[in-house]
Amino acid sequence: MGLWRTNAIVALFTPPAKAYPGGFDTLWHNRRMRRAHGNLTRIHVPATLAPGAAVSLPPAAAHHLVHVLRAAVGDEVVVFRDGVEFAAAITRIDKHAVTVKLASGDAIDRETPLACVLAQAISSGERMDLTLQKAVELGIAGVQPLYSERSVVRLDAERAEKRVAHWRQVLIAACEQCGRNVIPGLAAPVPVIDWLGALPAAGAGESRMLLSPHAGTRLADLPRPHSVTLLAGPEGGFTAIEADLAQQRGFVALRLGPRVLRTETAALAALAVINTLWGDF
Repeated sequence: MGLWRTNAIVALFTPPAKAYPGGFDTLWHNRRMRRAHGNLTRIHVPATLAPGAAVSLPPAAAHHLVHVLRAAVGDEVVVFRDGVEFAAAITRIDKHAVTVKLASGDAIDRETPLACVLAQAISSGERMDLTLQKAVELGIAGVQPLYSERSVVRLDAERAEKRVAHWRQVLIAACEQCGRNVIPGLAAPVPVIDWLGALPAAGAGESRMLLSPHAGTRLADLPRPHSVTLLAGPEGGFTAIEADLAQQRGFVALRLGPRVLRTETAALAALAVINTLWGDF
């Protein structure tokens, strides 16, 4: 194709620059600042938020805006905390900080109607991160990491503290991506035996579910619950002692089909089914 024809086609399908204040640089820059579906970049800020307030963004979010998204003063973002999201505009960019000014706030609820806590045996490598990220997208209300006798990962106190801080950032990033305005709760890791031993009696309408490839009951066989506690094992599964104690504490053993699922697959598959049966799918 000749150069003149290529230029003509480009001109035909390219809108005039005057249609966009600031020209094409502004047009493409604003597109970079928007995520999928045209949504503005969302940022969780732990500080108190109010209309008209000037707020400094967390360092990681500020770095991402400036060095990855190439944000500029005047760009719009969304800032959220505790169920309320605010329209905001960048007013200042320093070497290590970004300040935004908040406009009006809206209490927008994107939480699933069925509260579900995931008690997940800690898995190795990036498997735990994947499980937490996708569990947030599926509406999980809280996470309890657990050590099992067959857990591959063992953390001392210092490493556990760092890992919990990392997992919290995974939860926050997942909420920023999926549109949730409430960060799920995250407890400190404990041995599954200790957690089960301290667990109070199940509340009215609470369903306690233990994922097990050896069970005969399916999720679809259960009555509609008001809340769910989902217990998922490590790579090698729970030991017989752990599984027996869970059932003594009111957990019903459930299977997800005739196939053995990986630990990072099992909980997510169960959450998807729970949402389909009783949630907002």
